[in-house]
Amino acid sequence: MDFTEETRVSQIALSDPAARQVLEDAGIDYCCGGAKSLGEACLQTHVRPEEILERLRQNRESALPTEAQWTEADLSELTKHIRERHHNYVRNAIPRVRALLVKVRAKHFEKHPELEEVIWLFEEVAREMLMHMQKEEQILFPYIDNLALAIMVKTRVETPFFQTVTNPIYMMMREHDSAGELLRKIRHATADYSAPPDACTTFRATYQELRQFEEDLHLHVHLENNILFPRAVELEALTV
Repeated sequence: MDFTEETRVSQIALSDPAARQVLEDAGIDYCCGGAKSLGEACLQTHVRPEEILERLRQNRESALPTEAQWTEADLSELTKHIRERHHNYVRNAIPRVRALLVKVRAKHFEKHPELEEVIWLFEEVAREMLMHMQKEEQILFPYIDNLALAIMVKTRVETPFFQTVTNPIYMMMREHDSAGELLRKIRHATADYSAPPDACTTFRATYQELRQFEEDLHLHVHLENNILFPRAVELEALTV
């Protein structure tokens, strides 16, 4: 979507999370002041609308391309991609979504008590994902990286304390299932992330953030369950 100085701030805020970050960085109120045009909103800040439009354009141009084909890539490159793209996203998204949910609950809980369940479910999935990623980064991924290195230098890998890569993989896949189920419950509680008619811009943005969180998890799990893990099992058979 192409924005102009006449575009309402709420439209920009709802376009994607990166656009909301641009507004926040500029001190533009996209919640209560969402009905204002970008030009009007910039009158109350030290940033010119041309600067905001340029930042939004740069965001669009630097957006990540379609996912690379990872079926043939070096596994250490894939573990690095998962850490930098998906793990970092989750760690950055959790406090952002948590703050939005708290803000929305304070304003809308009386009419929308389902927000309490959404917050509880999100806290559960956040707790699980943070622990899950830590285990991957400290135990599973370093081992997979060692397998990839061993193939490259034609050596073998010592048997790990968990005996075989299939053991931590099994646990990671169970945790994927658990996180996915929690997000399915969030989707149900939010009516497929459909904000109610009386929702303010922040309310709608919160549901959009939750939708993106789920979409990222789907891609994250796909890369691990369907590509990384099966290839790691095959690699281990060649190096131990």
